[in-house]
Amino acid sequence: MGDKPYTYFKRDISWLSFNYRVLLEARDERLPVYERIKFLSIYSSNLEEFYKVRVSGYHSSLLKSIRRDEPVEEALNTLVQINNEVTVQEKEYYHIFNDMILPELRKNHIILYQTHEVEPFHQAFVEKYFNEEVFPYLQPMIIQIDDIHSFIQDGRIYQVISLQKKKKKKTAGDKPHLTYAIMKIPYTRVPRFIELPTLGGNYYIMFIDDVIKANLKNVFPGYDIMDCYSIKISRDADFSLENEDQKDIAERILRKVRKRKIGAVTRFQYDRDMPDYFLDYLCEAYEIEQEELLPSGRYLNLSDLAQLPNPVGNSLKQTLPAPLRVPELETDTSVLRVLRKQDVLLNFPYQSFDYLLRFLMQAAFDPKVLEIKVTQYRVAENSAVINSLISAAKNGKKVTVFVELKARFDEENNYFSSELMQQAGIKIIYSLPGLKVHAKLAYVRKRSNDADEPLKGYAYLGTGNFNEKTARIYSDEGLLTSNKAFIRDIDEIFRVLEGKPYVHPFKHLLVAQFNMVPDIHKMIEREIKHAKSGGLGYIILKMNSLEDRDMIDALYRASEAGVKIDLIIRGICCLVPNQPYSKNITITRIVDAYLEHSRVWYFFNEGEEDVYLASADWMERNLHRRIEAAFPILSIPLKQQIIDILKIQLADNQSAVWVNEKQENVFKHNDKPPVRAQQSIYEYLKKATSI
Repeated sequence: MGDKPYTYFKRDISWLSFNYRVLLEARDERLPVYERIKFLSIYSSNLEEFYKVRVSGYHSSLLKSIRRDEPVEEALNTLVQINNEVTVQEKEYYHIFNDMILPELRKNHIILYQTHEVEPFHQAFVEKYFNEEVFPYLQPMIIQIDDIHSFIQDGRIYQVISLQKKKKKKTAGDKPHLTYAIMKIPYTRVPRFIELPTLGGNYYIMFIDDVIKANLKNVFPGYDIMDCYSIKISRDADFSLENEDQKDIAERILRKVRKRKIGAVTRFQYDRDMPDYFLDYLCEAYEIEQEELLPSGRYLNLSDLAQLPNPVGNSLKQTLPAPLRVPELETDTSVLRVLRKQDVLLNFPYQSFDYLLRFLMQAAFDPKVLEIKVTQYRVAENSAVINSLISAAKNGKKVTVFVELKARFDEENNYFSSELMQQAGIKIIYSLPGLKVHAKLAYVRKRSNDADEPLKGYAYLGTGNFNEKTARIYSDEGLLTSNKAFIRDIDEIFRVLEGKPYVHPFKHLLVAQFNMVPDIHKMIEREIKHAKSGGLGYIILKMNSLEDRDMIDALYRASEAGVKIDLIIRGICCLVPNQPYSKNITITRIVDAYLEHSRVWYFFNEGEEDVYLASADWMERNLHRRIEAAFPILSIPLKQQIIDILKIQLADNQSAVWVNEKQENVFKHNDKPPVRAQQSIYEYLKKATSI
């Protein structure tokens, strides 16, 4: 490279580019209106978590720098960039909501009120609903500077009201004296959206915010209502347990999770129509800093749009196709018997997650099965996976489950699920000190009639969680196998998780903390060597995120050597395309009905074609602070299936965008026949696996 250094996108600015791509789905008039509304909800939900976790880090950096008398420019500059970009995106958000979604709803006879001024034919209903269902749960409080005032809870919508006492006689010289009050919307008691009586074939829906605003006179008798606006605070939800030891880790994680509710402020959202005098008063009373302010619209917490009633029905929603059946697992009642003959690849959500549940349930009831081991990262509530494991334990199997308690925002659910399993006699191993376990593995050991091999192993290795709910909306892949070499490596992973010494080097699996990073570098260097010697060097990498600079540098070097690299990155991508050192690299981003979640690594290898599925993104944390597993696909037909799917995704010109050097999402629309990858993959698998 000489003196010219490589460049990288900032991680969090790149993430905002991804979230903006999510928002663009709400603009797509080809989608049913409730599908577009779903993406508005997802955008808001994503942004809320971003402020709780990522932005909190910048606030912490600012505080530490100030305390240590260190420069704060970098953290402050990034924070300003983030808030400026979010402000621009939110203006677009409300344009889409007000100018595109609301008119589309009206075309379908659904009127979503955008005012507290109630139509005459709804006044009696709204007032009765307020008095009976809402008013008993309101707790208004006066806001006074330098006095004790109410604590603003994380993520809840509050209404702030300016009031003026009614006077029997007013004179022209009277100076208005305002009183300020705050009131939380009682979200646990009432829904966010209230369906009103229909009229003339139209359906009417009202935000609970406006139901309350329409009746404020009943809440504050003796006052004139001057103004009312919504506000919301996001609080720091991040915490670190990286260096803590095993002792009492579950209890300490739970304590830290519960403290999230009182974390430091990372974002103060307010209706941008709020006058300056009102905002200044709130900032002084609640000690809100300038960098925490984020102007927004009339309605906050629009992740709640996921709950918007749909009185019309399925015609306004996108109907997802039923999961496909897998012929190999339909022609034999025993999954384990099938796996003795061949590997089986599962593509979720295109194919049914039931096969994985069947694998675990059959193991639970097979009298020859001795032992089951599973890793759990994000567990579904009322999980069928956990029920299978509990059944296995009750049937006398030895069951061990590694539960990662540090899975952010799933800590409590994972803890209570593990308590349930322990009560059934399952051995639970909690988080490793200094590491998160993100590998997706299930391992079954069974007695065999084979005298040469009295014990046989069966396994499932995946790119996504053992979660039957997300498996319907996340695009993931998993392998069912009895390959002895894989079983040996999986056995070694569980030995490490159980705290035993690392003995047998991994032969086939790539495991973070052990051989994953060096082996990835070897495969990249191999493509560089082929390109330099006049052959074809080609790499396809599909991941959620690409952030690790060491890996990005390796890809830059490969591009300079002439290796063609196609990246399919859904989220964060810190690699900068269209530079002299990245001219052979393209970045594709796909956002559609399913969340693209699988990790696939393809290396051409002079036509031998190595294909790996993995639990790991190329993030610094995944490669260096987690236990992750990548596994090769050895079956030629299964390998070809994965390659075909990658090619379909690269050909997408309907839902795919290029990410350019400005981090813009540039749609791939062209003159070629239309390809919408997720639909095309479903049709491809349907044809390939028809029974």
